[in-house]
Amino acid sequence: MSALSRILRDTDNNGLMFWCPGCKTSHRIQHGEGTGPRWGWNGSTDKPTFTPSVLVRTGHYVPGHQPGTCWCTYNAEHPDEPDPFTCQVCHSFVTDGHIQFLSDCTHSLAGQNVPLPDFPEWTAS
Repeated sequence: MSALSRILRDTDNNGLMFWCPGCKTSHRIQHGEGTGPRWGWNGSTDKPTFTPSVLVRTGHYVPGHQPGTCWCTYNAEHPDEPDPFTCQVCHSFVTDGHIQFLSDCTHSLAGQNVPLPDFPEWTAS
């Protein structure tokens, strides 16, 4: 992974990563030629726009998840050693360097529009 700007990282297979302040982790999209889902990108490293929306699901929100254990149940069963992972939905539009979090997000920024933040220092390499 290499830095394209304060807010974007370049990854393999035409991937781009940005930091999500709602999930407190990075999200990755793929653009251009290649296999797998692809997003449009306006080419800007300072005010990127990705189309269509970015939808990230984890844990029991993943389609086809088998009932039973997930991050929610693991953390409830291990209160003295919780795992940092969570079950959540993050759905957003990234437009002109801003993230518009849609109302189906399960984190605290649902319904808000915020500037894309800088990547934290510890993720810059």
